[in-house]
Amino acid sequence: MRPDTPAENVDHTTEAARLERTAGLYPEDAETLLLRAAAHLELSGDRPAATTLYDRLLSSADGLDNPALVRALKASNLWEYGHEAEARAIIEGIRTTAPRDPAPWVIVAEALEAHDELEAAAKTFTEAADLLLVPSEEPPAATHPLLYGRHRVRRMLGLPHDDRDTLADTLHTSPVSLDELHDPKRVWSLGSDNPAELQAEISRLRAELGAYREALSRPFPVAVLHWPAPELSELLSAYPTLSSEYPSHAGHLATIESSLRELSASGTANLGIVTGTVPSYEAFAASEGTSPTDPTLLPQYATTLAARGRAVAWPPGRGAGCWCGAGRQYGECHGA
Repeated sequence: MRPDTPAENVDHTTEAARLERTAGLYPEDAETLLLRAAAHLELSGDRPAATTLYDRLLSSADGLDNPALVRALKASNLWEYGHEAEARAIIEGIRTTAPRDPAPWVIVAEALEAHDELEAAAKTFTEAADLLLVPSEEPPAATHPLLYGRHRVRRMLGLPHDDRDTLADTLHTSPVSLDELHDPKRVWSLGSDNPAELQAEISRLRAELGAYREALSRPFPVAVLHWPAPELSELLSAYPTLSSEYPSHAGHLATIESSLRELSASGTANLGIVTGTVPSYEAFAASEGTSPTDPTLLPQYATTLAARGRAVAWPPGRGAGCWCGAGRQYGECHGA
């Protein structure tokens, strides 16, 4: 299922089963695929089955890229079907270990908020902001939900604006301001008999829904294939005929950047980069019944990696490292 498929047309149980099968075929991507499967199970109403998948990931002998995220999702799911004590224990553990990824913080804070633990939610959002935001630096895009959630909860508590609330207002791009979206009194207008008030509320709800859709939408990106220098050297040693596609590594990197800029200029959205490895490429060629020397296989390989959640968004955020792996900021490297 593509993520832009309307929800009413999705058989979540079937989609979860498909993702589990795909995880068996691509164990290196099992974490991403099984998390998506668990989300479908939650949407189908089978929350115990989703917990089973979270437990399966957490007990994996191979380790996880983001165990805190898996624990946060498990806690949120547990609380929704009556396991409050266990959920609270997991949430407290996440706050204690203080992960450097904003996503687990957002999930546990929103779980607290959803169950009317507003003070605890505000404290959790603030702890995360203190840990992850660097004063005088622009917040990375991944931390924006922290600031928006913190603003929302503090507004519901009736707390006055502070510097971070002002920062959230600045980052917010919807035509309806955060203060208006997060106004606790908005709910009163839904019972109004005044058509003008109802129309204004409909406009606000549409803006809010658009923001949620943008945040939740994860369509497969238009992805360009990137080979790190050692991988490209190994690829060309094994399959010299591909040298016509990759005359040099520096040229390969320059082509990636120029191709993405051209796509962006033409209006193509949601661009990304996937990083290839020779063993993975050979396995993909074998699965397609095609020789790795076939250059038409390369874009298919890139698309498959993107569909398995391996794409990194382009361009990198301000201050982020360059996608090429040189260790410099993007703006000082290929973004210059």
